[in-house]
Amino acid sequence: MFTYALGRAGQNAEQILQGFDGTLQLDGYTGYNRLTRPSRKGGGPVTVAHCWAHARRKLKEVFDRDGSEIAAEGLRRIAELYRIEGEIRGMGPGQRLSARQARTAPLVTSFGEWLQNQRCRISSKSRLGEKLTNIHRQWDGLQTFLRDGRVEIDSNAVENLIRPIALTRKNALFAGRDEGGRI
Repeated sequence: MFTYALGRAGQNAEQILQGFDGTLQLDGYTGYNRLTRPSRKGGGPVTVAHCWAHARRKLKEVFDRDGSEIAAEGLRRIAELYRIEGEIRGMGPGQRLSARQARTAPLVTSFGEWLQNQRCRISSKSRLGEKLTNIHRQWDGLQTFLRDGRVEIDSNAVENLIRPIALTRKNALFAGRDEGGRI
């Protein structure tokens, strides 16, 4: 679904998703946090499924810039999750859930322990420390795919589908009217 709003504010998402109760796969944008509140207007709290590709991207940025061994280790660990996802792609939700619980969950638990250890060693004000803290903030949502076989490990498929819409909208900004985004 693509719905235009004047901005990316959480109140816009709350309005668009009024009456929705379920799981929402998204990037780590904090504006959506209001959707998880029990007191959310227009419905109960939404379950968030955060995107492992966004978590990976944070580590990749640090690795590409600094060559960090810690970032490289995080990337290696995430690659293992994606290797398993590649093997179970196309299976039904029940089969994916079983495979994830047996094979992926221990790796995610290990990643969580590794993440905590690295956060204790590294200044939270450093570039890597900021990225690790960001991943830590999304930790619960990063584990949602382990509890529901319908949920993807990342939001890449959706982002790839809406990219042409977003690029067209961005390219048409010179037109000067918000109504153009609603078409």
